Amino acid sequence: MLGTFEYFVDQTINGLTLGSIYALIAIGYTLVYGIIGMINFAHGEIFMIGAFHALIAFLVLGLIGITWIPLAILIVLIATMVLTSIYGWTLERVAYRPLRGSPRLAALITAIGMSIFLQNYVQLLQGARNKPMQQLFSGGIELMREGDYVVTLSYLQIFIFLLTITLMTVLTLIIHRTSLGRSQRACEQDRGMAALLGVNVDRTISLTFVMGAALAAVAGLIFLMNYGVIDFYIGFLAGIKAFTAAVLGGIGSVPGAMLGGFLIGLIEAYWSGYFTVEYKDVAAFSILVLVLIFRPTGLLGSPDIEKV
Repeated sequence: MLGTFEYFVDQTINGLTLGSIYALIAIGYTLVYGIIGMINFAHGEIFMIGAFHALIAFLVLGLIGITWIPLAILIVLIATMVLTSIYGWTLERVAYRPLRGSPRLAALITAIGMSIFLQNYVQLLQGARNKPMQQLFSGGIELMREGDYVVTLSYLQIFIFLLTITLMTVLTLIIHRTSLGRSQRACEQDRGMAALLGVNVDRTISLTFVMGAALAAVAGLIFLMNYGVIDFYIGFLAGIKAFTAAVLGGIGSVPGAMLGGFLIGLIEAYWSGYFTVEYKDVAAFSILVLVLIFRPTGLLGSPDIEKV
């Protein structure tokens, strides 16, 4: 079975599903780094908070009797994005904005501290035990079969792919076709000059954190629906993997973050399927090291140009 084309297709589907989660989180890293040159290491915890918001929203809808799945998912999606975005805005306003003119090391230490704070904050509020949720989707489309082995594209995976592609398309349009996107690109090139030309730099940076948090919230919802269980610690490893994806694709490049997320998901899926699941993390980080040796800026990244 391990050598069949059907098994390869099955692992590819699993890898793209996992890669969708990494890609959505990685975009938040790359957006923030592209504008203020800082790695927001608390972004993984924003993803985790989004997953908890989704779980709580599903429970509340169940209590008030909203059980039609499409409507429930739509309400949970909107509520999760809004509530988690508030955390992203607050994080930037309270923890990062006061340190914007400080050395980068101060902001880095603050980001790590906020990551630890948010982990313990959720642990105190929700407890340390795993939080399960029943499966919402069942069934799927049979793609191919070999003997007793069936490759199925589940309805949940179809939903995840469509949602991810839609959000990435909307984000691309926002960056390239709206005034906010122009302001973000101006701040990325030169914040001082952008401010002189009338761009509200503080507002642009805050909205960038909000956008990243909203995408991380969607990743949290996808994670909850796909795996059915969450805890206060899921943000740490997912955040590290998403950061790896952002660096692999080219930190500061939104298409690079998308590509890196899908690549990390595929690497983990293929390694788990054909070798051993215990070393899938080693495989992902090894690929990152190899890419950075030959292309230090990542797959789609571009070198920084110093103006003198």
